Amino acid sequence: MKKAIVIGATGGTGASVTEELVRRGIRTIAFGRSRGKLEQLKANLGNPKHLTIAVGDAFRPNDIVTASEGADVLFHCANVPYHEMVSKLIPLGESVMEAANRLSLKVVVIDGIYPYGRRQADRVTEDHPKQPHTRKGKIRLAYEQMLFDDRWSRAKVMIVRLPDYYGPTANEASYLGSTLEAIAAGKMAFFIGNMRVPREYVYLPDAAFMIAELAAKDEAYGENWHIPGAGLISGREIVRMARQASGSSKPVIPLGRGGLSLLGMAVPVMKEVVEMLYLTEEPLVLSGDKYKRLIGPVRATPFEEGITNTVRALQRKATNAAEK
Repeated sequence: MKKAIVIGATGGTGASVTEELVRRGIRTIAFGRSRGKLEQLKANLGNPKHLTIAVGDAFRPNDIVTASEGADVLFHCANVPYHEMVSKLIPLGESVMEAANRLSLKVVVIDGIYPYGRRQADRVTEDHPKQPHTRKGKIRLAYEQMLFDDRWSRAKVMIVRLPDYYGPTANEASYLGSTLEAIAAGKMAFFIGNMRVPREYVYLPDAAFMIAELAAKDEAYGENWHIPGAGLISGREIVRMARQASGSSKPVIPLGRGGLSLLGMAVPVMKEVVEMLYLTEEPLVLSGDKYKRLIGPVRATPFEEGITNTVRALQRKATNAAEK
């Protein structure tokens, strides 16, 4: 990997992947729609000379082609608003793949666990049956089928699947991102789903490290890969750790089906979460066996450390924003 382009570089996973590539000294292009956000990302990383920014629309293949000059690997970290997933996810992916195919690029697509549907094993391997029973699961499965379609004969693609994630760059695309942001700010927070059932979360800097390791291996393309977290943890434990790190004791309110439906009257994305609540009651846990066997050890920051780092980074970000 000599030069990379990150599509959706200012999002939660995109910013973390960009940071990891820059840390490795890889020439990197951060691609996104907002020049202001891209410039802020570059400033946050210390304005490294080997990071350039490119403003464009990922729904326009020509924008990606123009921005990708000299790149050999494309990281597709862009996403669509949750409530627009069914209508926009595949067109976005087709645009990215058309550009990558024209340029004969390797493509690393970051995705989640929705295509699997309900859990059928304690630890889900990459061979786990994909039997989605939700609209979002079905569209994500169709998305995978599109990515591996024979029409992209000149591009090589892999899909890297993450569980729910958290970290300093996580945003509203992560169930946990807005919860930790509110706790860090000393505000009342919401927690989506059951707070008693332990679930899997991955710390984004760990995920970015493992994604970069995979991207550098030619033999990793053409396949699905799992990036597991540091184990299972309940919402109650997360809140305890976050409060301890922030010094806040404001309430954290769990949101179930009723609360999400009510909030959804004003915030459409909340209503869209309802069909995925089964994952908070019947957690699906990813196996890292394939990664360990073919790539190396799974990097797993302990939750106490990761949550503390996240809360304090969010507090520093808020302080810096207030001082400007």
